[in-house]
Amino acid sequence: MNRSVEGEYGRDADAGAALDDAVIVALGCNDKGVWRDCEQALEAALARFRAEGVDVLARSSWWRSAAWPDPDDPPFLNGVVIVRTEHEPHALMAALGRIEEAFGRQRGRRNAPRTLDLDLVAYGRMSGDFDGLILPHPRAAERLFVMGPLAEIAPDWRHPRGGRAADLAKAATVGRDARRT
Repeated sequence: MNRSVEGEYGRDADAGAALDDAVIVALGCNDKGVWRDCEQALEAALARFRAEGVDVLARSSWWRSAAWPDPDDPPFLNGVVIVRTEHEPHALMAALGRIEEAFGRQRGRRNAPRTLDLDLVAYGRMSGDFDGLILPHPRAAERLFVMGPLAEIAPDWRHPRGGRAADLAKAATVGRDARRT
C-alpha cells in the first residue's frame, strides 16, 4: 500500500528540495514472532512510531525478497517510511531500538532471522561517521529491498553521496528478487 504525502513529498516542483531534509527509515521482518505474519508485525511496529516521537509522512508498499545472505532463512518483508521527528540521529536510533526490543528483536549472529529490523537509511543530507552512527546507511544504496520501496514513494530522493532513489533501485546488486507484495 503506497501512502505518499502529496505536497511535501509528492511529485511537484519542490519535491526534490523537500526531500533533501528527509529522514528515512527502512523496516524488515523475516521472523513473525508472536504476530500472525510479518506484515502484521510491521504494521504494529509502524503504529508504535508515534509513541516514540516519530511521525510517518509517507510509506511504501511491503516488498518480499529472499533472505540475504542466506536464502535458506525465511524470506523478508521490507518497506521504507519517510518520517518527521524532533529527535537527533542518535536519539532516533535509540527510539528505533526500543521499538525493536518491544518486538522481541534478539541480536545474535549477524543477518540472522529477526522479528523486526529498523534501519536509519538517511537523516537529511548528513554524511559521515557521527560517533559510530554512519549516515547515510552504508549499504542501503546497493539493496533493492530498500531502494525499491524508497523509489516507490520518493523516486527523486537523492542519496547524500549521489544518485536518485529510482536510479539506485535499478542499479542495486543485493536483493535483486525483491518485489512488491
